[in-house]
Amino acid sequence: MLPSFSYVTDHTGFRGTIKNSPSDFTVTEIEVPQHLLRDTRAESLQKAPLEQSTPGQQQPNELSAESPGLCAQGCPGAVPSPSEQDTSGAGGDCSASRNKKQREGEPELNPGLGEGHVLDSLLGKPMSERLHQFACGMKDTWDLDRDAGGGAGEFSLGPVLDKKSRASLHSAVRQKFPFLVTVTKGNEMIVKGNGDYRELCQLVTEKETSDFFKFLEAKLENSTFSFEPDGDKEHRKVVHHFINRKFGKLLETKSFTVSDVSDQPNMSIMVRFREKGWSRKRSAGGFKEKQDLYTDFSYTGIKDKKAITYQPMVVKKVTPERLKEIGSKMEKKGIRIHNIHSTCQHLRLGQLKGNHFDIVVRDLKHHSHDSSADLKMRISEAMENVETKGFVNYYGPQRFGQGQNVQTDQIGLALLNEKMVKAVKLFFTPEDTDDPVNNAKRYFLQTEDAKGALVMLPEFKVREKMLLRALHRYGVNHEGCTKGWLNIPHSMRIFYVHAYCSKIWNETTSYRLKIYGSKVVEGDLVFSEENDESNFLNDKVHVVTAAEELANKYSINQVVLPMVGHSIKYPSNKVGQWYQERLSKDELQMCKFRVSPLQLNIPGCYRPILKNVQNLSYFFEVNEKAIKIEDSHLNESKVSLHISFDLDPSCYATVCLREIMKCDF
Repeated sequence: MLPSFSYVTDHTGFRGTIKNSPSDFTVTEIEVPQHLLRDTRAESLQKAPLEQSTPGQQQPNELSAESPGLCAQGCPGAVPSPSEQDTSGAGGDCSASRNKKQREGEPELNPGLGEGHVLDSLLGKPMSERLHQFACGMKDTWDLDRDAGGGAGEFSLGPVLDKKSRASLHSAVRQKFPFLVTVTKGNEMIVKGNGDYRELCQLVTEKETSDFFKFLEAKLENSTFSFEPDGDKEHRKVVHHFINRKFGKLLETKSFTVSDVSDQPNMSIMVRFREKGWSRKRSAGGFKEKQDLYTDFSYTGIKDKKAITYQPMVVKKVTPERLKEIGSKMEKKGIRIHNIHSTCQHLRLGQLKGNHFDIVVRDLKHHSHDSSADLKMRISEAMENVETKGFVNYYGPQRFGQGQNVQTDQIGLALLNEKMVKAVKLFFTPEDTDDPVNNAKRYFLQTEDAKGALVMLPEFKVREKMLLRALHRYGVNHEGCTKGWLNIPHSMRIFYVHAYCSKIWNETTSYRLKIYGSKVVEGDLVFSEENDESNFLNDKVHVVTAAEELANKYSINQVVLPMVGHSIKYPSNKVGQWYQERLSKDELQMCKFRVSPLQLNIPGCYRPILKNVQNLSYFFEVNEKAIKIEDSHLNESKVSLHISFDLDPSCYATVCLREIMKCDF
């Protein structure tokens, strides 16, 4: 797996096999306990996040038993087309009850004024009053049930045949009740809760939310909207992200300095409409990216292939009822769906606390050089060592395509060098097997007949087919291969480049531990707590000085190494020099880590050399019945080892096991 790579512990270890079956390797995602919310307890809509679970060994929401679980999303993650659903509301609000005192920060509804007259004239007084009652009931539902989806409950306004009347009614409802959205089904108009409104209420006051949706609905050219002053930088980041995620095609945001009520300088977020003609998706040579193929599904992390994995997943535009209907069909494909419910939030890669692993190691043996007869002692010693000292935080073999003739980092290197034809041919290098996929790849390399290879490939090979279609159209030359790579989603293109960067990080880490060991030396990089809130990544990294080395100010657990990119700084010692020599070996000494023809931008990041394992426990199992072994010797052929532990995001269980067992897989 990681030949000649380092260990941080010095125990002997032991041998064994893993992943004998998927049930021997179980991964359960540990969800973030809650989103970062402003403290608005005085407001009516201050709620806990829509999705929560307790981190640890429990399966989050009891999701999929053999593959990712799914949640039906109650509202879309971006502004949909008007024919689909109009979420851009504006106007007043509805208190939960007319007999209750109006709550702080919540705009009051005056039924007889303004838009109320418009609704009365469009709907008639009786229907207008029923709509008002539904709106208040919706707010009551939100207030009483924090887990209620944004679109919980619907109200029909009946058929509205005239298109102009429907448009007027859409606008009037949104002006009066910004927390509602209107949907047209045929000629019938349906009203339901606005999930975007509710989600923003969890971040700012309801008055700010209402005013924001008024601004959004008005769509006045050159107009701006400002949120209340907010001195919490992390919270402002969350608000920025929400607006960009939900309305990024329409709006842009910027923080600027203002004076608060005490005439003290503070920061506020300003929102304005983007210029006409602006597009989030850029094209190269007129060839647009096809990234929308995957936007209906969101998840926080990619799990092991040969394993049982539990994780939440959100799917747009599918009702919970529909997911329940197809549950039995999905189970036949190895996917079991649990805890289906509506939610108004996308999931993002990296938006997790970590992963919990339950692993079975079978065929336990001593290492060939180990003459000890006490295998139990070896295992106990290994567990205690790794629990105390941690493990080297290498990227695992699955990052590089373990066991393949061509690994993903080789393709990434070709892309960085802009050798587009070479990258394509590496991508289509077949394995030494006789099956439809590898036969199609072999045929393409021999003939460069993209159309013929396309016919031979099975339907599930999506990336290969997308690439071949472009090659058939543009040819197997530099220009054609460039457009071919542009024909697959950006996330897939950059995956290969990241694999190369990960390989360099692994090799650099081994070099760093070889020459300096566990001592923190001058020129090393450590995370700086003083600048933890800075938006600039390099501000968070501190270069160790000679005085700090002498004072032993930092420990090896604080040392980080950069993933190569255009916006990182390198260690100012032998390790930094080694980076440059290693990149020169791959002809990247002048690389800017921006591949403009492929719209790839690699800023880089920092990764800790060592990581700790949490909640480590283990027991032995004999004859399929779990018992604790009390004697000091184990019957190797009958005993398996069950290990459980938690790891942070982007840490690899196989790498942790490598440190424990002192063997590669």
